[in-house]
Amino acid sequence: MRRDVFQAIADPVRREIIALLSQDIMSIKAISAQFEISRPAVSKHVKILQECGLIKITQQGRERFCEIQPAELVPAFLWLDQYRDLWEDRLDSFEAYLHQIKKEKNE
Repeated sequence: MRRDVFQAIADPVRREIIALLSQDIMSIKAISAQFEISRPAVSKHVKILQECGLIKITQQGRERFCEIQPAELVPAFLWLDQYRDLWEDRLDSFEAYLHQIKKEKNE
């Protein structure tokens, strides 16, 4: 089954794995040490990331090393970017609303 990048980044554990791999190439064992879930569970997340093309796995002896493939994240970034102005406007409006409430409360 070929998955897409949006399926990969939908899960918080996979997003954290992506963040870890954005810093350095890591073995699955090293990635697993960063989580309070089992190594097989981490391996399943890694497999999904690999199926989506977000990471490349290379075998070195008995260890498997994961390397991020950041170009595969571009479609997600482009999709999200189109909503940036909308969310910035909404957050600015919310901030103004909170300031107004605070001001009214202090009067």
